[in-house]
Amino acid sequence: MKRFSGSLSAAGLMLGLALLAGPTMAQAPKQAAPAAAPLKEATPAAIAAAKEILGMKNASAMYASAVPNIVEQTKNALLQANLNYQKDLNEVAVIVAKNMAGREKEIGEGMAKIYANEFTEQELKDLVTFYKSPLGQKLLSTEPRAIQFSMSYMNQWAQVFAETVNAAFRGEMKKRGKEI
Repeated sequence: MKRFSGSLSAAGLMLGLALLAGPTMAQAPKQAAPAAAPLKEATPAAIAAAKEILGMKNASAMYASAVPNIVEQTKNALLQANLNYQKDLNEVAVIVAKNMAGREKEIGEGMAKIYANEFTEQELKDLVTFYKSPLGQKLLSTEPRAIQFSMSYMNQWAQVFAETVNAAFRGEMKKRGKEI
């Protein structure tokens, strides 16, 4: 069963969008990335507890395909500007993907450090205990479904609301004598 929390699913959504739908670095205008806040030094026990929590939430499922997706996006961006090199770029993509395999684990390490930065060691240990409890297990198993239904509800609401907003625009424009 796939497990993750609301915060992780939101992060997963953002990561997924960045990896799957967003422009590649080769396509995007060069802008400085926002500086991340420096992380405090975490104890090995805090990092271990954070990794355990992330494991219980199956966080690795969110970034498991990060490397092949980025390799594919980069290849496709390079192909747009270098159509004559399609065969070579396809061959090089296999080599690059093989050489970069496993680097997605860096995401998990970073996430563990972030958790250890946001929670004290004791809080992380308490969270591990909670997630091992019956209620914590229920949260891990049912929250993805609740999030899925919530996202569906929000999408439906947005569609209906967009129609209401559209009607309001049309009404206001009609008051000005302009039919749209």
